[in-house]
Amino acid sequence: MAGKKRVGIVLFQLGGPDSLEAVEPFLLNLFLDPDIIPLGPLGILRKPIAKMISSRRSIPVAGKYAEIGRRSPIRLLTERQRLRLVTALSPYMDSVAVTAMRYWHPMSAEAAETLRKAAPLDDIVLLPLYPHFSYATTLSSLKEWRRVYGPPDGRAKEHTVGQFYDHPLYIQAVVQRIGSVLRQFPDSSRIHLVFSAHGLPMSLVEKGDPYPKQIEATVKMVCEAGAQQYAGWPRTHLLCYQSRVGPAKWLQPPLTGTIERLGHEGVKEMLVVPISFVTEHIETLHEINIEARAEAAQIGIDTFRMMPAVGDSPLFIGALKDLVLRAVGMEVAPIAAHTASLAS
Repeated sequence: MAGKKRVGIVLFQLGGPDSLEAVEPFLLNLFLDPDIIPLGPLGILRKPIAKMISSRRSIPVAGKYAEIGRRSPIRLLTERQRLRLVTALSPYMDSVAVTAMRYWHPMSAEAAETLRKAAPLDDIVLLPLYPHFSYATTLSSLKEWRRVYGPPDGRAKEHTVGQFYDHPLYIQAVVQRIGSVLRQFPDSSRIHLVFSAHGLPMSLVEKGDPYPKQIEATVKMVCEAGAQQYAGWPRTHLLCYQSRVGPAKWLQPPLTGTIERLGHEGVKEMLVVPISFVTEHIETLHEINIEARAEAAQIGIDTFRMMPAVGDSPLFIGALKDLVLRAVGMEVAPIAAHTASLAS
């Protein structure tokens, strides 16, 4: 590939246990993260607290994983995204893409070692697969990368993509996914569109975490674009949050409470859109598709659907490709034209 830039790309994700035996160590890694549980001056207690929580939660959490295939699908699904991205970028660069999971394999240290062996590189692009920036996801992953990879060595230019919640191709990927499910409703304009984002402790929001404002912006852009493209776009939509852990205050309203309220109001049809997730994992496959579905049926909601994650759809891979190309300063086609070509 003479004449092409050689670019390292690091795709960051949370990760998930690849077996039932991995559930407890995965949870331990999660609760050891100071960006997940900030203890301040009580940080010395982090390890015993993390061990206690992971030990207590491992049995019920393993039971949930047992119901969705005995493992998290996130590694396989992220690998598909990685391979599709490398293929999409091949006309422009010689890319070396690696996956850096935050809490389970392949972890950041493994990804860093792979990238070191791929040297020399012209550029390195740090690309968290979290559309919305948060201290608990994006910042935590980038801090861990800096810890294991070390400071930029000056031989390769380093670029960081902090968020892409408003990228036109990402927005269009979500709109397209929603549209594919709307066709399953006789009159989709009358259903309730429920956007569900991963929750966040209010302690982080109060420190200035931009995550909720970015989530709200994405929902607004998706609904505006969807209403322009689909005659039967739902007239009613709302945003809620899921995956709360512990007694602390989290973003409101919760998904479960929202479903209960809608059921009591007589709502019969609902489409849940997992807005902050780009692959399926336990939060979508179990928390929404099993637990929330069961609650909806119990409360009297007749039709419950869940939007599939954007995954490795051409539009989403197109968004990642555009983010990488722009990060390294390469000429790209106008976004509007690119969106039209991928959506057609």
